[in-house]
Amino acid sequence: MKRLIYIAVLCLASLAVSCEDFLTVESPDKVTSGSFWRNATDAESGLAAAYSQLEYSIQTWDYSEVKWPLEAYREDVVVMGTDAVNYPEWVQLGNFSYTAGNSRITMYWNNQYMGLSFANQVIGRVSEIPEGNIDQTLRTQIINEAHFLRAYYHFKLMLNYENIVLRDRFIVDQEGLDKALSTRPEAWDFIIEDFKTATALPAKQSAEKLGRATSGAAYAYMGYAYLTRAWEEPAKKDEYLAEAVKAFDAVTGYELESDFPSMFDGSNKNSKESVFELQWTMNTANGANYRTQMHFWIASSELEGWDEILPSSFLMNEYMKEGEIASTGRYDSRLYDTVFFQCDYFNDPEAGRVYGYTYDEWYANEDFPNARSAFRKMLPPTLELLWADRSANNLPLMRYANVLLMKAEALNELGRTSEAIPLINQVRAAHGDMPAMTGTTKAEVFAQIEHERILEFPLENLRWYDLRRWGKLPEAMQAAGKTNFNMEKHAFYPVPTDEVNANGMID
Repeated sequence: MKRLIYIAVLCLASLAVSCEDFLTVESPDKVTSGSFWRNATDAESGLAAAYSQLEYSIQTWDYSEVKWPLEAYREDVVVMGTDAVNYPEWVQLGNFSYTAGNSRITMYWNNQYMGLSFANQVIGRVSEIPEGNIDQTLRTQIINEAHFLRAYYHFKLMLNYENIVLRDRFIVDQEGLDKALSTRPEAWDFIIEDFKTATALPAKQSAEKLGRATSGAAYAYMGYAYLTRAWEEPAKKDEYLAEAVKAFDAVTGYELESDFPSMFDGSNKNSKESVFELQWTMNTANGANYRTQMHFWIASSELEGWDEILPSSFLMNEYMKEGEIASTGRYDSRLYDTVFFQCDYFNDPEAGRVYGYTYDEWYANEDFPNARSAFRKMLPPTLELLWADRSANNLPLMRYANVLLMKAEALNELGRTSEAIPLINQVRAAHGDMPAMTGTTKAEVFAQIEHERILEFPLENLRWYDLRRWGKLPEAMQAAGKTNFNMEKHAFYPVPTDEVNANGMID
């Protein structure tokens, strides 16, 4: 993704604080939002600002401390690590004792709206750049990318908050800050239309724009939106499922990646499976800081990480449920690619598969006598990189495996079960070295889709949205021992207190 330093004037957010002083006072010797948009360079800079919010506007350790506590701790496939329990607001997210004042809930909300503010500026202002100052084809592409980002930020909000404030324009006055919450159907209509606009993007971006939105990303997320909406609106379920299938059919030019760990460890950025990917870099030229300490946050303490997140026993049992039936003679290969655990594979002294050593040398020695499972996924490939102060592993946000499994789900729900099975088997063969699935009924195929999604996406934080979509949250939370969970209160996060206080149209 093209990285450009952006100016402070673009940082007008859509909520939380009064902006009257900024809107009524202009400095004659400074660039303002009204005077900034002059040419193609300015348009690209504005778009870079809109993309920047994909990183939650924060780097180093802060990135992880917003994303995973809010998106992952509530899931049944992870548990909190030994250090995570020292952070009360994280614990509240994990045990459902949070309130609307939880800072993670507020930061996540604010970040999406900052992204929306930037995207709306691009949509509104780039169209006003005088002819001759920007190539028309470039103008159209930049605006379409901004439509994708506006849809994406709204979509993230819809996955996490029951009702949201739709922001369809750049706010230029105090009155514009106050706006009522939209209904979910209204929001879905708007999001889908923005994704439709973005399908006009090129199928591939040029090398210097690698990582930016494409038509494939627009179709993939449009399909995801339709799929989610189908389960929410039973009266139109089949209609939306059919639209989801059509959108997924248009996601072409991608292939499943056989080297599963490489997509997450920084060695295979923007792989052939990547549809849309969060870009990180170790380049610090001109003050850039697109690096994180995500590797420390995910790594267990035995590996000298911070021990913030660990695989649950439910996840481990799911990996082993089918037995050692892979072509390797072991369990599904995704288990070994995702988790370090005590077994012959990781205890092979000649292979040194745990950063040059055996599992027991790391996890069951005299310093750490209580052997346990820990995440391998998203950690760097070498010990030197694992212990480096910063890392720049890209994070896939939409993978082709997800497209195939969502398409299989939609087809199965439409009664086209025989068409869903080959898609499931594609994923099994590419990533798991597993034989074809057994079972042919709609119920059996649905169960297999859930199983594959559990194995495929740990730490990619899709499990919660799957469970809610399928109406399975109560039973899953009960099984995970999350006794505080209440479907009416906790299926979505509440609108943050700061937004309620700042927005006169929200009670």
